[in-house]
Amino acid sequence: RRRCPWIWRCSTGTCPAISSSGLSVPTHFPLMFTLWKPAAMQFEGIYTPVVTPYFDDFSLNRDALAQTIDHLIDAGVHGLIVAGTTGEYYAQSSEERFDMMKLAKEMIAGRRPLIIGTGAIRTEDSIAYAAAARELGADAILIATPPYAYPTGREIALHALAIDRAANLPAMLYNYPGRMSVNMDEETLDRLGRSPNFCGIKESSGDVNRLHMLARDYPHIALSCGMDDQALEFFAWGARSWVCAGSNFAPEAHLALYQACVVEGDFTKGRAIMSAMMPLMRVLEQGGKFIQCIKHGLTLRGIDAGPPRLPLQPLNKDDKRELAEVIRTMNTTIAQITGISMGEGS
Repeated sequence: RRRCPWIWRCSTGTCPAISSSGLSVPTHFPLMFTLWKPAAMQFEGIYTPVVTPYFDDFSLNRDALAQTIDHLIDAGVHGLIVAGTTGEYYAQSSEERFDMMKLAKEMIAGRRPLIIGTGAIRTEDSIAYAAAARELGADAILIATPPYAYPTGREIALHALAIDRAANLPAMLYNYPGRMSVNMDEETLDRLGRSPNFCGIKESSGDVNRLHMLARDYPHIALSCGMDDQALEFFAWGARSWVCAGSNFAPEAHLALYQACVVEGDFTKGRAIMSAMMPLMRVLEQGGKFIQCIKHGLTLRGIDAGPPRLPLQPLNKDDKRELAEVIRTMNTTIAQITGISMGEGS
């Protein structure tokens, strides 16, 4: 078995790698030569971008990380993402990121799919993370636009295709112009059609017109909600997955909305659950305290997620009190709607 840079052509029944060599597969490689390609992955369900718990000196709290992973798996989330924005990858060294991949792989132990983020300013660094994900046995990778560089649609596509060649794994694209300053536009998406590995996109633009465009024009790239306050709209337009940081501390609530909309198709129930979640989403998005809120929410569940890394600062007492009250009210309301407990300590 071998990896082939022309793997995307196999669906056409031709192989440029073989034809250019003048060889015939049946004549020269009977039962010995097969092209390798990753199994298709369906992104369905709740995918949690896992926080990175720290001690007060910002060193990794491994016990808390293991507790977080067990807590999420026990709650029933469908997949775990390491080195996402919520995991504070941007504040970690390359060595720390490689170590986190290995730790997460060991701790998950095959119980859920592991998706590894490859985000970096330099394409070369993203390629290194993708290659490490492949060697580690990750189930998929997450590919974002390089921040700060402000690349064109063509350049974003070339960046993503280079990462894809290094990993040859199912890939979820990550479009977040609020942080990256540019969109993965139609030119990017058209060029990425060269590889069947691009099978999902986490759409975090907040632009409903883009949601419509992706659903209509790119049905082969599965929609994943990346804008929490639009989850109901994403599910109505056919999204079957949600990458949601809030599921670190409130997996039951996020699973309840997914269950109502995607599994049961009950959007009346879904609207009621979404309405109960909206105050939390407003708190998470206010004032640049997103990661701090996620980490404190997990701490309220009895898992000490510790502080965010600098330059971010922990929540103050008033922020903590407000977050705790909003979570408590949300959980009570959703439990009344669904008849299901929303978890202890939350």
